[in-house]
Amino acid sequence: MAEEEKQETEETTEDTAPEQEAPAEEQAPDAAEETPEAESADEPEAEQGQADPAAPGREAEEADGGDSEPEEKLSPKQLRKRERSRASGPARPQRTAEERATERTQRRGGASVSRRRYRASRRSKRGEPGQGTPQSDREPGSQKVRQGTVVSAGADKTITVEIPVVRRHPTYEKVVRRTSKLHAHDEANTAQEGDVVRVIESRPLSRTKRWRLLDVVERSR
Repeated sequence: MAEEEKQETEETTEDTAPEQEAPAEEQAPDAAEETPEAESADEPEAEQGQADPAAPGREAEEADGGDSEPEEKLSPKQLRKRERSRASGPARPQRTAEERATERTQRRGGASVSRRRYRASRRSKRGEPGQGTPQSDREPGSQKVRQGTVVSAGADKTITVEIPVVRRHPTYEKVVRRTSKLHAHDEANTAQEGDVVRVIESRPLSRTKRWRLLDVVERSR
């Protein structure tokens, strides 16, 4: 009896299983048919919620006709060339390179003259002497002449002259005798030791020479 009952239960389960699986298979095509409609219904809502960021630019291009291109950045030289091409005045005659160089030199010369004039006026306002004022002729001062005795003539073109100095003392009224030595330039080496010579003041000739031999007054014996 138990075996018969087991067989009956197995048969009932085999019969009922296909019946339970069938509704799931039947429902699947309906769900597949419903999903495209739901997606198609949701798509317009998403499009309405999100705006296209490229829409304004596209609308501007459509308004212009779609042929507008970004302008190229021109160099200063190209900009000047474009401005010259747009000029409506009469064209200037063609000039050679020499004519342009001459015109440039004249323009610079005129600018330098006006610049110098302006600077001179500024200096005159500040009280400084201007460049246009004539300078007075410089009169050279009187050159000193001294007479003395040659004490050394061993160096080439140089003599050492001893000059006596006789002065009265300003307080004691006593005559004070002193000597001073100086170096003089002797170009021809004419002076000898013991000669009485005259020397004249001159420009600096060396580190110690500021005098020059003028003439020999008396030769030594």
